[in-house]
Amino acid sequence: MHKYIFKRLLMMIPIILGVTFIVFFMTYITPGDPAIIILGESAPLEAREALREEMGLNDPFLTRYFNFVLDMVQGDLGQSFVTRRGVFNEIIDRFPTTLSLAIYGTIFSIFMGIPLGIISATKQYSIFDSAATAFGLLFVSIPNFWMGLMLIILFSLNLGWLPPSGLATPSAWILPIITLGTGSAALVMRITRSSMLEVIRQDYIRTARAKGQKESVIVLKHALRNALIPVVTAVGLDFGFLLGGAILTESIYALPGLGRFMVESITRRDFPIVQGGVLFMAISFSLVNLLVDILYVYIDPRIKSQYT
Repeated sequence: MHKYIFKRLLMMIPIILGVTFIVFFMTYITPGDPAIIILGESAPLEAREALREEMGLNDPFLTRYFNFVLDMVQGDLGQSFVTRRGVFNEIIDRFPTTLSLAIYGTIFSIFMGIPLGIISATKQYSIFDSAATAFGLLFVSIPNFWMGLMLIILFSLNLGWLPPSGLATPSAWILPIITLGTGSAALVMRITRSSMLEVIRQDYIRTARAKGQKESVIVLKHALRNALIPVVTAVGLDFGFLLGGAILTESIYALPGLGRFMVESITRRDFPIVQGGVLFMAISFSLVNLLVDILYVYIDPRIKSQYT
């Protein structure tokens, strides 16, 4: 098992290098002069040229990329053009909000999606199944930004129940979590239903029923555990997407998270923040995928036997 984890960590190296190259190339071809961003348009030409030389902006592309990777390996992601603080410090200050939002959204989707999927599968073609399927199709199709705006209009402007922005009170988390979690819950529900329908038709489920097992034991102990592999895959991948998808949600609700900060950095052409933020997200997503693969081992003993 340890060898498998070590191999997966080694596989992350070319992935991270590929992400860094793409992001660095995109910022390289993006219009805008960092010297002007830092010094301002009124700065003398000589000062701009001196700053470009100091920052290595006059070097060839591959030289600049190699220096960026070398600094990254040493833990230096650069310095923000706007705040003049280290990129890593800026990310760490804002990532907890994004991470908390993604975790709460994932918990919301699990506690809402899995029970709906189980009941929908065990009561196939019933009214409940039709309603749950309609729920899944509806909320998978609704964009996060539209959902967020509608929730603000309804619960904040019209009813006045919940705050429309910020994190001043615990109730301020409710609308962002619903905005971020409903689409994920619909996806989890559909995958749980599909996986459960496949499992409950297996011979060992009929054998368990013939032995007189309680239906709750059959569904939760025998069927659900064997149906969890695709569900865990979907939840893990969705959690990674929520880390990135929180950008829109944070912007709508004015949350002090990493996603909103990256959007502001793009508009201000603060390239080091954009590069560092995307790289940080890519590493986080890769670690989430690794965690999902490790969970497989504890869910299905057949997978565990391959690494022991």
